[in-house]
Amino acid sequence: MSSKSSQHHIYLAFCSNDSDQNPKFSNWIGRFNPSDNTFNYVTSIPQLSHNHMLKDFTIASINDSIYLIGGRICRKGNANSAIEVQVQATVMRYTIGTDQWSVCAPLSHPRYNFACAVLNNKIYVAGGQYELASAKCTSSVEMYDPSDDKWTQLPNMRRLRYKCVGVAWQGKVYVVGGFVQGCNAGCLLGYVDRCSAEVYDDDGQWDLVPGMWKLDVPPNQIVNVDGRLFSSGDCLNTWKGHVELYDGNINLWNVLEGSQLNNFMTNVPESDRQLMQRLYVTMAPIGTYLYFLAGYKDTTSSRTILMVHRFDTAAKKEGWTSFAPCLGEEGEQQLCAHCCVAPNLA
Repeated sequence: MSSKSSQHHIYLAFCSNDSDQNPKFSNWIGRFNPSDNTFNYVTSIPQLSHNHMLKDFTIASINDSIYLIGGRICRKGNANSAIEVQVQATVMRYTIGTDQWSVCAPLSHPRYNFACAVLNNKIYVAGGQYELASAKCTSSVEMYDPSDDKWTQLPNMRRLRYKCVGVAWQGKVYVVGGFVQGCNAGCLLGYVDRCSAEVYDDDGQWDLVPGMWKLDVPPNQIVNVDGRLFSSGDCLNTWKGHVELYDGNINLWNVLEGSQLNNFMTNVPESDRQLMQRLYVTMAPIGTYLYFLAGYKDTTSSRTILMVHRFDTAAKKEGWTSFAPCLGEEGEQQLCAHCCVAPNLA
C-alpha cells in the first residue's frame, strides 16, 4: 500500500430505500479506508425530513472538510418510488476532525446535475438543471471561497449544459460534455456542441474546446492524476472495461495500455455472480492510483457489497490490484454523488 493511499480516505454519499427500518440511512456518508480495505458508516446527512432523500448533488473536499452542494430533494412514494419535491441551493459542510455539520452560504442559483471542480482551495460549480421534471438548464457559474464562506458569480459559460463534468487541469477549470440546449449568443447547436468542453481562462472568460469529449453521451467522471486526465465511462455505460487517457496535443482519448478489466467481480465465485446486481461505479484518484468502487446488491441476502479495484496509472504493464469485497449495510444503497478524497486524520 502506498504512503499516499494510507494518508487518505474515500468518502461516498448514499441514500437508501430502507429508511423506514433504519432512519439514519435515509441519506448518509460512508468512508473507504485504502490502508486496510475497510468500509464504514460515518454520519447521516442532516436537515432532511422523514422519508426524504437528497440526490444529484455534488460532494467536494477541501483540507479536512467535505462540502455537500445543491441537489434535488425527493420524497419516497409507494413501492420505493421517488417523488421530486424541490431543487436545492443548500450547501453543508462536514468537518472530519470534529464530526460536526454546519450550514454554509447557499448557492445563488439552485441546481442539480451540475459540474464541480476544486482549484486552489476554491469550489467551482457550473451548469446544471434548475427545474424539476424539466430539461431546462443553465450556463451560470459560481465560485465558493471557504475562507470567507462566500459564493462569487463568475461569467456564464458559452453553452447551457447539464450532466457535464468538472475537472481542474493545468491550473484551469474545465467543464466537459453534457447535454447542451442553447447558446448565450446566437449559434447552431449540434454534435460539435454536445461533444465540446469549456475552460475558464486567465482573462476570466470561458473558451470553447471543440471535440474534447467525442461522444454524444456525457462522461461519467473525469479525474486528474499527476497532470493527466482519465475517464472510464459515460453516464449510460459507467464502466467500459478499460481506462482512457486524454491526449491534449491531438485532442483524443486513448485506451490506456494494461487497463482492461472486463469484470469488477473477479473476487466473486462464478456461481455467485449471477446473484449480484450492480448498483453503482465511482472512481477516486490518490497519488498515481485510480480506485474504482463498485457497489453490488446481493439478491440472496439484500446486503450491499462494495468491491474495490485499484489501477496504477504509472505501471508499465498490468496495473490492477483487486481487494476482497467489503460487506456493507442491509438493503439497496444508491450512490447520490460521486466520491471525493480527504485526508486521513487518524
